Formats: sequence, C-alpha cells, structure tokens
Amino acid sequence: MTEPSSSADIRRTVTKAVGSWSGQLVDLSHGLHDEPEIALQEHRAAARIGDLLETAGFTVARGVADLPTAVVATCGTGDLVIGFCAEYDALPGIGHACGHNVNGASAVGAALGLAAVADQLGLTVKLIGTPAEEDIGGKVLLLDAGVFDDVAAAMMVHAGPDDSVGASSLAIGSWDITYRGKPSHAALAPWEGVNALDAMTVAQTAVGLLRQQLPPGVVVHGIVTDGGRAVNVIPDRTGARWEVRARTVEQLAEAWQRVRACFEAGALATGAELEVSPHGRNFADLRQDADLTDAYVEALGELGRTATPLHGESMASTDMGNVSQRVPTIHPTIGYETDGARQHTPEFTAYGKSPGADRAVLDGATALALTGAAMAASPDRRSRLLDGVRERQRSRR
Repeated sequence: MTEPSSSADIRRTVTKAVGSWSGQLVDLSHGLHDEPEIALQEHRAAARIGDLLETAGFTVARGVADLPTAVVATCGTGDLVIGFCAEYDALPGIGHACGHNVNGASAVGAALGLAAVADQLGLTVKLIGTPAEEDIGGKVLLLDAGVFDDVAAAMMVHAGPDDSVGASSLAIGSWDITYRGKPSHAALAPWEGVNALDAMTVAQTAVGLLRQQLPPGVVVHGIVTDGGRAVNVIPDRTGARWEVRARTVEQLAEAWQRVRACFEAGALATGAELEVSPHGRNFADLRQDADLTDAYVEALGELGRTATPLHGESMASTDMGNVSQRVPTIHPTIGYETDGARQHTPEFTAYGKSPGADRAVLDGATALALTGAAMAASPDRRSRLLDGVRERQRSRR
C-alpha cells in the first residue's frame, strides 16, 4: 500500500478512471447487445472482455474451471481482494432481455475504475466473468472450483427499470424430465402402447393441483420439450424441463420432493418409465451484505441517483445467491427507462442500447468501484472482510 490519499482524491481518481474508459465500456455493452450469445456459447463476449482488460494491464486467464467462456482478470497485489462479477449470456430468441450487456460492461468498468487506486489501497482487483447465469449457473461452478476463495467482497449491478438495493432472490432448482413408454398405432391398437404423453399430462395436472397446497413464495413452472413425433403413433417418449423456486434452499428441497411425486404419479398411472436429472446446479437465495449496501447507496447518491430499499423482498433468482452465502455480496439493480417493460421480454431488450442504459453502465461501474474503495480505505471495514476470508479458509481445513 502506498502513501494514502484523501478519500476525496480517491473518489476523484476512481471516477476519472471510469470516465476515461467510457467509450470502450459503452462499445462493450453495445457489442454484447448486438451479438447475443446464450449460455456456454458466449465466446465473443468472453473474448471482448478478456481483450479489453488485457489492454488495461490486467492478467487474464481464459477458460477457467473448465468453462470455455469463463474469464478471470486480476490487477494489483494487495491482500484485500475485491471481486466484480460480469454476466454476459443472453436468452434464447430474445437476446439481452435481462440486460446482461449492461451487467457485464458495468462490472468491467468497476474493475478498471478500482484498479486505478489498487496500489494506493493495497488491493487486488478481480474481475470474474461468469457464463450461463440464465441456465446452469456459472457462478456456482466457479465457486466450487475455488475462484472465489480469496475474494473478500463480491459485487455486481443488474440492469432493471429502476434503482434498488437490498432485495433477496428465490432459490431455484431445474430438472429435465423424461418419460419412456411403448409406441403403437394410435387407431389400430392404442391399447398395445404405453403413452408417455399421457404420463406428462397426469404429472402436469398433479402439479397444477399441488400449487394450491404450496407455501407462499414457492413457484413451479415448466415447458414440454418433446411431446411425440407423429399424431397417429402413441408417443413412446416425452420430455420436459421444470423449475421450482422457493424462499430458501431448505424450502426448495422440501417443495421439490412434493413436485417430484407428481411426476412419479404420471409414471405410476400410465406404466411409463420416469427419468429425472438435475439441469445445472441449484441457485441459493440471495443474501446482500448490509455494510456493502450502505457504501454502495452512498456512492450512488454522489452520482445523483437514489436507490429504493427493498428490505429482503424476493426478485426472481440468480446464481449470485450461492456466492452471497459464502462471501459478502451486493447485487443491486441499476435502472434506466424502459417504458414499463420488465426483464425477460423483447420490449426490455429494445432499451439495452438506449442513452439511459449507457448511463447505467457508467454509473453502475463508478458506484461499484467507489464501494470497493470505501471498503479498502476504512480499517474497520477492511478488517471485517479480511477476517471473513481467513474464517472461510479455516473452515475448509
């Protein structure tokens, strides 16, 4: 750590650094938006991010944890490691309808901004490029691979129609369901077949009835991915993907047992064979760190923005929840005008390159970087975060 500067000097340096990269950050956001790539296919996105950070002097590792589109970039040598999570996968068919182009570019900008004071504050800045948030949960795989082991605080902002802090998220699990039956001519000898589509119908009916008996906050939804191949043949195979969400990982496990029983009922009723396999990893509920949140709110205020406190209100699901249960974490939303459109719609996608979205990239980057600087500059905050890393390391021995 070099001779400390005043907090005002640090803020000016961070803000100026983000501003100096503003053109490249907006170009990055637009490039991600123009060429959306779905989970585990984000090759152009990962290359863009890695190349930009290499240009800025970061040490870049690609294909981390056997994930070809995962990127980790570091700058600095300090003992306090501040991590920024960049998301960049899109949704099938509707592109960046969740705003991950904004999420990813803002995280990169935060890393660039904080790197400008890394030596002064005794920091290591770590940008973690996390693929497949919309699918199997890249952060969970990176977490299990040890990528977050040295991270004292993990941060990102998420695009949305408004600024908010302090929300939670629902834990979620996803499963692929397959029924296997026996084909037969649907008119000449239907009684000789075992109808796998009937099994799916029974299961969906059972799930529909179960919903009334599920606790508040538990949500079940799914799609049929294979309903048979010919209308005059008794379907011998059907497939589906179903998700269950709940307020906590414990409640998720309980709810899944009841939902699974509905699929077992379909097999029992029809004689079809049932196969159930997890799709990716379960996402845990999000737990946002109060002190990081306070610092972020203060930084956001300096930029003329006010965030609505949500006090644990659940908002969808994210694999950042798994990170938050091990590492102090924030996952606020950074807002821009979308004319009422919400995430996961084509209408929301259309606003991803608007002037408001571009401002969100830069303001989100600046606020995150200032939050990281505030953690490093305060002896008490720094000590708390470092103590947390040491405690995690002891617990793994």
